[in-house]
Amino acid sequence: MTEPKLESGNAANDDLECGEDGAHLDNATLGAFSWQKVTVTVKDHKTKQAKEILSNVNGCIKAGELLALIGPSGSGKTTLLNVLAHREATSGAKVESFILVDGTKPSLKAFQRLSSYVEQEDALIGSLTVRETLYFAACLSLPRLVRGLFLSNHILRKKKSSVTAGERTRRIDSLLGAFGLHGQAQTLIGTPVRKGISGGQKRRVSVASQLITSPKILFLDEPTSGLDSAASYEVMSFIRTVAKQHNLLVIASIHQPSTSTFKLFDKLLLLSAGKTCYYGPVHQVKPYFDGLGFPLPIMMNPAEFLLEQTNVDFARDREHACFRLGKIQDSWANSPEALAVLNQIGQRREEMEQQGFSSEEPLRSNKYLVVVTLLHRSFIKSYRDVVAYGIRFVMYTGLAIMMGTIWLRLDTSQGSIQPFINAIFFGSAFMSFMAVAYVPAFLEDRGTFIKERANGLYGATSFMITNFLIGMPYLFTIAVIFSVLSYWLANFHPTATSFLTYIMWLFIDLLAAESLVVLISSLFPNFVVSLALVAFANGLWMCVGGFLVNPTILNVFWRYVFHYIDYQTWVFQGMMVNEFAHREYSCGIGCTCMYQTDLAPKCMIAGTGVLDAYGYTQGRTAKWVGILLGIVVGYRMLGWVVLQRS
Repeated sequence: MTEPKLESGNAANDDLECGEDGAHLDNATLGAFSWQKVTVTVKDHKTKQAKEILSNVNGCIKAGELLALIGPSGSGKTTLLNVLAHREATSGAKVESFILVDGTKPSLKAFQRLSSYVEQEDALIGSLTVRETLYFAACLSLPRLVRGLFLSNHILRKKKSSVTAGERTRRIDSLLGAFGLHGQAQTLIGTPVRKGISGGQKRRVSVASQLITSPKILFLDEPTSGLDSAASYEVMSFIRTVAKQHNLLVIASIHQPSTSTFKLFDKLLLLSAGKTCYYGPVHQVKPYFDGLGFPLPIMMNPAEFLLEQTNVDFARDREHACFRLGKIQDSWANSPEALAVLNQIGQRREEMEQQGFSSEEPLRSNKYLVVVTLLHRSFIKSYRDVVAYGIRFVMYTGLAIMMGTIWLRLDTSQGSIQPFINAIFFGSAFMSFMAVAYVPAFLEDRGTFIKERANGLYGATSFMITNFLIGMPYLFTIAVIFSVLSYWLANFHPTATSFLTYIMWLFIDLLAAESLVVLISSLFPNFVVSLALVAFANGLWMCVGGFLVNPTILNVFWRYVFHYIDYQTWVFQGMMVNEFAHREYSCGIGCTCMYQTDLAPKCMIAGTGVLDAYGYTQGRTAKWVGILLGIVVGYRMLGWVVLQRS
């Protein structure tokens, strides 16, 4: 298969507008970012009383500064990061805050244009290369030139507000250089079956992909999580270099950095139990705590010392630890440094009072181009990632060979009627059951979607449309391969019409099965839980589909509650009609016929007699197809609703 052509560093130099490399990252407009009286309260489910996660937290950073949010587990640093980034703090929380950009309060859309958020987990697509990851990040987030028109989500924009192919390439190249990734540009991120780049390089790619839109404020959630001290220092060094060079504002929650990593930050906000213990320059930490009577040992990591002083959960003398923490928190609240932070926020607000703040909507790619871009990316992922469809091709091929050789060349005697029915059930039921193999691939896609939606790139509609469209050709190919191998070996009704109809039923069966996987995996985005529930659902569909228990005698509860909404019901019914509607079978020795039909005097059985025993009627193929497509659409719509609300 030919590799899709992506822009590279040698792309045409059309209308480059960014000047020298990395110029698009420069921040010449945003001077400061501040927050005041940030308080987050949740209701304790046991006591039914309000509990503060954050209490009256203040702070301010200027362009070119890096701020570290540090604190023991449960201190509120991730909650604070989410509040500052205008994300949901925590489920059911009440948030009070006064967040200012250059002394004024921007709209949510304007803030999204200014900022980017890098998740703790690297939600990267392992089957893409580093360059492709940045390329698709650019295509999803930046308006593009298409046949002479610059398009955005809502209106046509002027040329200066859009990004040409050449500028997009320039941005990608400059970020690869800034983060030391040129050598890995054509290397895959890495999949479970194919090794890719290192953990530290993945973190750099995650940050670089968020910088493609030229944000002025960068939020990092545990950027060194899972990395050793050398890799942590490497990642933060690259981030610091880019921030200083381009005057960006960086706020990162970080867990116990090494001494060298700790010194890379300009400012520190130390939290414990939701309250501020220190806020200010990193180099002032030692004199400040020395003055409180908690001197920092010379040979000790400052971050480790601070966490020890503010952590009460693992203290041997809990009462003494709580007293010490209370003293640290009270000392800060009454300190001249805390008053200076408030004065700084107020002063900045007064300076910017007359200027206001632009509420221009964020530049985003056109929604139709987003779908095209997602299809392009998914196409690359699906044929490179053997987990998505490669393994399923092998499984279904093996299943077809097994089925065809077990039910090999069945004849048209009445003894073959039940084996034919068994083969129809096995082929349709197990084909849909094996769709559980799609669970891990969908969960990876969902993780990428959640991250990209949080950054305002696209919504559930674009994701669901792309997911459905990209799967159709692969599922159709699987249906054809399975049918070619099994249908003729088993000697099903040997006509072209019946063969093509069999492929149609199998294809719709796979569409419904994959749609069920999408719905359940959206509801329960956990590999083990999704796998178990999809398997359970398919087991239920097998039981009530009409084969194991004839629909004419199926218990009324199972029949009216589950039988009619079971997609396997309609697939089995359609395949049965396809096989038996136009076939005749010999009754064998003594003309004792298993099914009594009009052909009994000729010692033959009309296939319609088998259909009558199951209560199946001919001539309703269009109706059954419509019901199946309705089930597919229903699963997808429910999945869309779940993703919208997640």
